[in-house]
Amino acid sequence: MARYTGPVCRMCRREGMKLFFKGARCYTKKCAFERRPSPPGQHGIRRRKVSEFGMQLREKQKMRRVYGVLERQFKNYFAEAESRPGVTGENLLRLLETRLDNTVYRMGFASSRSQGRQMVLHGHFQVNGRPVNVPSYQVRPDDVVEVRESRRKRTPFQNAAETLAAAQVPDWVHVEPDKLRGTIAYPPRRDQMPAELNEQLVVEFYSR
Repeated sequence: MARYTGPVCRMCRREGMKLFFKGARCYTKKCAFERRPSPPGQHGIRRRKVSEFGMQLREKQKMRRVYGVLERQFKNYFAEAESRPGVTGENLLRLLETRLDNTVYRMGFASSRSQGRQMVLHGHFQVNGRPVNVPSYQVRPDDVVEVRESRRKRTPFQNAAETLAAAQVPDWVHVEPDKLRGTIAYPPRRDQMPAELNEQLVVEFYSR
């Protein structure tokens, strides 16, 4: 399975904002973006004017990187979003938000989406009683995501109940910390998805 293996802090600097790839570290002064917020490269800050196409491209790249999706898969997500009824941009964001790795992150089991992806790949979770190790698995309303019984004594989950109780989870998921599980209440609305992403620019990029 293809995935990006390069320096992740470089991507934050390129997009000009924190993408929170390293969880709690991103909230401290050790964050690379805090120390050097300029774009990567020999010449640092570029002052040339960004074209309309450049803005659309950057927004598309930012959205891809936030959710850890490569180009071909992202394009497939857009095609599916376009074929569904409703607003294409919101459909796209909803498809990305309801990936299993992002859902695990939203529920508080992981400190970042990349950690959520790793946990899913390692087979720590089950959906509706069946083990699932596919990060792109699409969760639906009333799906129950929980830590598998055989994995609950492992280090990441030993103190998970306390962490989950303190986590700020969106309203579209309902978490039961003592049972190490969560339920999808309903599909996320636009105001419950990342406000810093401009999905309209992505739609314009693919509509050229």
